[in-house]
Amino acid sequence: MNFRMKTLLALLTASSALWSTVAFAPARTMIPATMPSTYAPLSKVPLVKPSPSLRMTAAAAAMEDPNEGNKATSGGDGTMSALMFNLVKSIVGAGVLSLPAGVAAFGSAPSAMIPAACLIALIGGLSGYGFSLIGRVCAFTNATSYRDAWEKSINKETSIIPAASCTFKTVCATLAYSMILADTFRAIFATAGLNFSRTNTLLGITSVVLLPLCLLKNLSSLAPFSLLGIVGMVYTAFAMGLRYFGGAYAAPAGVFLPDIAASMQPAFGNIGAAGVLSPNAFILVCMLSTAYMSHFNAPKFYNELKDNTITRFNTLVGSSFAISILTFILMTAFGFLTFGSSSSGLILNNYSNKDTLIGLSRVAVAISLVFSYPLAFAGFRDGVLDLAKVPVEKRSNGLLNKVTVACLSFITGLALVVKDVSFVLSFGGATLGNALIYVYPALMFRGAVKKMGDKASAGLKTEVKLAMANAGLGIGMGLVGAKMALKALTA
Repeated sequence: MNFRMKTLLALLTASSALWSTVAFAPARTMIPATMPSTYAPLSKVPLVKPSPSLRMTAAAAAMEDPNEGNKATSGGDGTMSALMFNLVKSIVGAGVLSLPAGVAAFGSAPSAMIPAACLIALIGGLSGYGFSLIGRVCAFTNATSYRDAWEKSINKETSIIPAASCTFKTVCATLAYSMILADTFRAIFATAGLNFSRTNTLLGITSVVLLPLCLLKNLSSLAPFSLLGIVGMVYTAFAMGLRYFGGAYAAPAGVFLPDIAASMQPAFGNIGAAGVLSPNAFILVCMLSTAYMSHFNAPKFYNELKDNTITRFNTLVGSSFAISILTFILMTAFGFLTFGSSSSGLILNNYSNKDTLIGLSRVAVAISLVFSYPLAFAGFRDGVLDLAKVPVEKRSNGLLNKVTVACLSFITGLALVVKDVSFVLSFGGATLGNALIYVYPALMFRGAVKKMGDKASAGLKTEVKLAMANAGLGIGMGLVGAKMALKALTA
């Protein structure tokens, strides 16, 4: 077994050990501790054997009330396999391509991947727990959306808080998409012998491709293309793994080394696993908060699940997050172990433009993002109109067109100035990303349990403390992560 395979097996073993520690807390039901195609419709489509992952002591509630996890509300007609596929698809987006840079922020030796894998598993577990809390709040209150869950568990007067947060996150998502598309299409054009500047590439793609798609009033025709997202990520993971194990970029004789700039070539130092003790590790932590983000869709997944008992919902969440965590670990490992501290904010930028295998990955990612873009952008535009309190009946085609052009111009202008996608993901995750994943779900859960009064079991009341501790952890990670992200940007 060669060194590369041994390294990969070591980090998978370490992360699995941590995962087992988090996952197998005493429990009777599975109560999970999430750049997404966030607003894509939930289509139906395939069952991975449910993982026992993400079991939390929160199941104490079910231990006192054995029926808590076995009562379905109205539910939908979504099968477990179809919704599992869609949830994985919404989590595993282009954001994973920035995670190697998060590892490079605190380590330069291959051993840095071991604590990185543990962090990916840990943050995935905590994110899954927040996702589960939202679904349980929906079960307690019959809420149908994130904002509705807030209104029914806390109050209607402050529901603008999660609405504004979701809008901000869609700004981060569409901004990251624009930045990735600019870099990806520029590399694709270079492979074809066309050398365009990043600015010209972004302006051209935005005006010729993105604007017409964003002006569409009915996005249902784009839903089938959302499948390209997961297909593109699977192929990209395969291509990155093949290049890692094949040593095509390994110094000093890698076949593609002469084709890439010195700043993008593999660089390894002596800062290994101990580097995780540096505050810079919070950059990866906050990038993960963005990468796992799909929480504003938790009510939709809960309400569309057939026979939507809490137990079945947590099986869906636990299995989907386990698959996503494994995917994140593999792709992060392939990127960082290939390029080390030189890992770019978009790892595909490190690979040679003459590498056909990676070139096809760029095409797959580009196509996926092009058709996912208007789905995420619609969330941003509609969020702006919601915050402006424009009634749906007054949203004429003319008004929608004007707001679309204004919002897209704003995003494009930011993408021209901000060029480090890893900063967008880490800062976005450190701020309102952490709020949506850790803080808001805990507050809603506490509010829902409080409104139960004497009907709330002792287990639920105890779990409120766990949820609020998770919220406090999220706030702490966010404060440090935001500081380190800004520091890295200005360094």
